[in-house]
Amino acid sequence: MSRPRIVPRLASRLALAPLLLAGLLLAGLQLAGPTAALGAVGVAWAQQSVGSASGLPIPRFVSLRAAEVNLRAGPGLQYPIEWVYRRPDLPVEVIDEFDNWRKLRDWEGTEGWVHSSMIQAKRTAQVLATGDGGPRTLRRAPGTDAPAVATLQPEALGTLVGCDKGWCQLAFGAFQGWLSQEAFFGVHPAEAQ
Repeated sequence: MSRPRIVPRLASRLALAPLLLAGLLLAGLQLAGPTAALGAVGVAWAQQSVGSASGLPIPRFVSLRAAEVNLRAGPGLQYPIEWVYRRPDLPVEVIDEFDNWRKLRDWEGTEGWVHSSMIQAKRTAQVLATGDGGPRTLRRAPGTDAPAVATLQPEALGTLVGCDKGWCQLAFGAFQGWLSQEAFFGVHPAEAQ
């Protein structure tokens, strides 16, 4: 399932580029302090910290609340919309905060800013395709030898119940079972929920 992408006209993009660059640089300096100017921004994502606005851990997984969520280039309405998500409960990772805005990363690695009212603490999971693009098997118990409960198509959304030793219990409508953590997006490696 592909996401609709909003692409502004090239002329308006070029005209706004210097202003957007200046705004992003200022926002980056305010968000991450002087280390951002030195190129150390990537280091912050490797370690868990606490969000300056919410006091919650960063990075952390949440899900989209609304049926339509605008992903912006920066933390504010003045920044252009880069993507529009049209799938409530889609899992996303919060990787930064500024005031009422949250910087998110989706399962494809796309990053951008959304207003905090557009996300919820509900933990969900999005099934990833196998190496050959095929479906995944939801199992009755953790382990590849456990009986199958259901076959899950790539991009199916489920609710996270809990995780233990590399396997997570998930609910997909009336079906509940276990899936290996690398088979879906929505948890950090070795996360125990």
